[in-house]
Amino acid sequence: MTSKPIRIIGVPIDLGQSQRGVDMGPSAIRYAGLSARLKSLGYQLHDEGNLYVPVRDSLADQHSGDFLGAVQQVCQVAYEAAAETVAAGEIPLFLGGDHSLSIGTIGGVSHDDSVGVIWVDAHGDANSPETSPSGNIHGMPVATLLGDGYPELVNIGRPGAKLSGKDVVMIGIRDLDSAERDWLKQSGVKVYTMRDLDERGMGVVTREALDHLSTHNRLHISVDMDALDPNIAPGVGTPSPGGLSCREAQLLMEIIADTGKLASADIVEINPILDHENCTAKMAVELATSLFGKSIF
Repeated sequence: MTSKPIRIIGVPIDLGQSQRGVDMGPSAIRYAGLSARLKSLGYQLHDEGNLYVPVRDSLADQHSGDFLGAVQQVCQVAYEAAAETVAAGEIPLFLGGDHSLSIGTIGGVSHDDSVGVIWVDAHGDANSPETSPSGNIHGMPVATLLGDGYPELVNIGRPGAKLSGKDVVMIGIRDLDSAERDWLKQSGVKVYTMRDLDERGMGVVTREALDHLSTHNRLHISVDMDALDPNIAPGVGTPSPGGLSCREAQLLMEIIADTGKLASADIVEINPILDHENCTAKMAVELATSLFGKSIF
């Protein structure tokens, strides 16, 4: 077996946003058969269980912006787990939890070497504490990773920005705040909106995105399940109509898999409370198997 082992790490964090239930996402994905499906592709798996996340109700304040210290602690542990997994020659697959976890995971996988990031999401997640309408930290990880945000989060793991704009490509974007849109335009991040996908097709866009990141030998894929259309992935806290179809999302994963550069991944924002018979987690498992090399023929 030549493929690197996969280390599954749950991060049941629900502290970066206000909608309850996303902390159950890692369990939902596991219940949907993730391990069995990846083993069927020939991978050796190590499921590390879940990182410790404080129970929201045990914290004194009840607004996500007030959970900064707890988010910092969780992301620091995620950073260390990511860096350790990469150093051990394994592929970390992080199961969320809200998208704030990527501040730690992407920071960690880039600890010793640069990484190109493909951010699959309905939202830009590029707000700062000054621009965010909600104050929710799960809407800030991209800006934070590029060095713009709470210093407590920007400096997790190592001081300063973990990425530059040229290291990041976004796919599936369709819901941006006005200040976030302005920030992204000057950030250097390559953004493909749903209109781009409608007009040009997922295959063209994905290959162009990969060409944009071609100087990177390692890729991190961060998948927010609200990138998919709510008709097929209803179990998310911030659904946005007009999202990716099942086949568009799978094609994206398949083309990424073909590069052989996959080094790490996040699958986040599954909320089983809002789901129908765990269909969103089942879809996440389908995307994961495509990302790790399942092919139609």
